[in-house]
Amino acid sequence: MKFTSHFSRVNMIASGIVFLFFSIVNPNLNAQVKKKNAADTALFFDSHFHLTNYVQEGISIQKFLSIMGTTTGRSTLFGIPLQQQWSYSNTGDFAPTYYLASDAPLYYYSFTDAYIAMTYRSLSANDQKRFDPMITGFNPADMYAADHIKRVLLLFPGVFSGIGEFSIHKEFVSSKVAGEVASLTNPALDRILDFCAESGLLSILHNDIDMPFPKSGQYPYLIKQLVELFRRHKNTKIIWAHCGLGRIVHPVEDQISFLNKFLADSTLSHVCFDISWSEVAKYIVRTPETIKATATLINKYPDRFLFGTDEVAPPDAEKYQAVYRSYQPLFAQLSAEAKYKLLKGNYARLFDAARVSVRAWEKAHQNDSTVTVPVSTTSSGTGDQD
Repeated sequence: MKFTSHFSRVNMIASGIVFLFFSIVNPNLNAQVKKKNAADTALFFDSHFHLTNYVQEGISIQKFLSIMGTTTGRSTLFGIPLQQQWSYSNTGDFAPTYYLASDAPLYYYSFTDAYIAMTYRSLSANDQKRFDPMITGFNPADMYAADHIKRVLLLFPGVFSGIGEFSIHKEFVSSKVAGEVASLTNPALDRILDFCAESGLLSILHNDIDMPFPKSGQYPYLIKQLVELFRRHKNTKIIWAHCGLGRIVHPVEDQISFLNKFLADSTLSHVCFDISWSEVAKYIVRTPETIKATATLINKYPDRFLFGTDEVAPPDAEKYQAVYRSYQPLFAQLSAEAKYKLLKGNYARLFDAARVSVRAWEKAHQNDSTVTVPVSTTSSGTGDQD
């Protein structure tokens, strides 16, 4: 007993001497340790956050930093790629700010990427480290969408970590978008995900797991198309937002069984899920049975789930942290490893890797032209005419 006690005291003294020595050699060591410990006190990293809303308005980045405080260590940073049109013939003097507030269409708003980039660049170097900006201002039904994403990277090097959240099939939204409807089978989407694989961009994809109000026994064909898409792009890191759920798109029959099979499939190991959005939280914490089933799944596959809020320009910390608080019953049933990875570890692993890969791609392509001039053709009216 005395020997053990004596050894412990010697070990503590030796550790103190070593720390003191390195503190003298590197006077910044103590500050670095304190900084690391402070970062470790964050409750979560946010894998799904919108700074602006459907009319491109929101809160300032400084306001969001204040809301994050020490509770949120890191966060994604993106706007919304769609703008709700204010149609006077539809709503008169009422200016809609949400897609459910008007029958007028939505249209793609590419300037959101420049806005997010400039907002990020306005931050100090230390504050920039807390954010992972994402590119969203592209039309996934447009074969030029991949070119837009590449152009944004070249115009704003050192800024973006991924693309998304962008939507293919989304309840109420898809049918309102002006122009061609996005599809999981459109080659334009394949070009986007191919470029993500090439550049290392992480992709956050919103696609409902089923259609709204499906008839009894109706085959959820979107699942088949999604799985085929994911398998075509095994080298692209993808986060399937909200586990495919929506406001009225409820879990499909045997959802947990489906997710178990999905997660066990080695051809889909590059796909993760986020449990963001208050609507998703309602499904998960609805009953003791749903909580237990979800916790069992996350404990079994701790590397495949990320926490996110899906908040849109929240006015204060109370609103911003609401989704986190609602998940307390779920967190209580997770192992220490699964809880850490869900809240912070998986975010750090995926986004840190994306940062490294994207920065390397940008360096390799820094001399590429950001403007590609299409070859003249007869149909354009500027080519050779017979």
